[in-house]
Amino acid sequence: MRGGQMQAEAQTLSRPHGGRLVDLVVAPERAEELERLAGSWPARHLTERQRCDLELLASGAFSPLTSYLGASDLASVCERLRLTDGTLWPMPIMLDIDEDTLRAAEACGHLALRGDDGNLLGVLEPREAWRVDPLMEARAVFGTDDTAHPSVDALVHRTEPWYVTGPLEVLPRAVTPPGREHQDLRFTPAALRRHFTDLGVSRVVAFNTRNPMHRAHHELTVRAARETGAHLLVQPVVGPTKPGDIDVPTRVACYRGLMPSYPAGRATLALLPLAMRMGGPREALWHAIIRQNFGASFMIIGRDHAGPGQDSKGRPFYEPYASQELVRRHQDELEVRMASFPQLGYVEDTDSYEPVDQVPPGTRVRTVSGTEVRQRLARGEALPAWFTPPAVAAVLADRFPPLSAASA
Repeated sequence: MRGGQMQAEAQTLSRPHGGRLVDLVVAPERAEELERLAGSWPARHLTERQRCDLELLASGAFSPLTSYLGASDLASVCERLRLTDGTLWPMPIMLDIDEDTLRAAEACGHLALRGDDGNLLGVLEPREAWRVDPLMEARAVFGTDDTAHPSVDALVHRTEPWYVTGPLEVLPRAVTPPGREHQDLRFTPAALRRHFTDLGVSRVVAFNTRNPMHRAHHELTVRAARETGAHLLVQPVVGPTKPGDIDVPTRVACYRGLMPSYPAGRATLALLPLAMRMGGPREALWHAIIRQNFGASFMIIGRDHAGPGQDSKGRPFYEPYASQELVRRHQDELEVRMASFPQLGYVEDTDSYEPVDQVPPGTRVRTVSGTEVRQRLARGEALPAWFTPPAVAAVLADRFPPLSAASA
């Protein structure tokens, strides 16, 4: 939905949920009971995206949601970016299932949600089920039915024919899997809020990323922390992102390497197991709601936030600053404030990063696109020193050696 219609909606919307966090994780005794009972129940083996959704539902990151959306909430989210009670929520969180499994679950009254290793992660009591309309959902949520958009492609080609929802109980292992990597960087919303309280921090500015952070990103976060007077939260997405993105272990090594460049005690690195939809403006608004659940006071929304790139005709799916415009339109409903910044480019004459639309005419401004970064890495080429901090460059050089070395 666009333009004046969206503005009219913004005048009649409800306040946010007041910081209350949902917690769907059952006690250990109940988890043991569900393990015993679920052995004979029909099961949905969750995809990676569904595992991420379940974890964030359970931990309260998707507050105020307490389960997957029902049909009326889905229609409302698609049409007007909010639940049927008026609460702002722009992104469908759905559980799709095949018909045979659905009928079996309806017959016994329970559906076991299992990981790809077979372990029980949660239990759903099926109360409502209806057929998926992937093209309707794609056009409403992503503004297109072009399968060059990764989430449209997933809806059209990899979604089971039925949606199901009902009361949800989640086992502790869905939120804190034993032996998961980088556990020291993983926080539930409640735990991250406690972390900030322990630091004596009352203002937090969050930065979302799905790529290694280069000099422009570092400069952006430094400016945001300075201008907001807030503690910096670097919260990269480590669930499924865009096909072709750099792998999670490499990116986490880059983030760890970069963190000492911030003043001691002024920045926190925390991983977010979110499955991105690459939904542009809606995704930016969704990210802001999620970050307010994690205790952020501000959220950096940059140019083309969560954009999926170009459509099948070579045009951008979303306008460059559409994400900032949508978040600004709903700012009064959010507990988190937007920190918006224009695109930064490298000015060689001053060895600094400046807004590309504010440099004097004739000034040479250099930029490197994310696509070019990935192409250079795929060819084993070094990234320019003006573009990449040394700590990040060292990780990338190790993970993406020159072609001659890789083939030796």
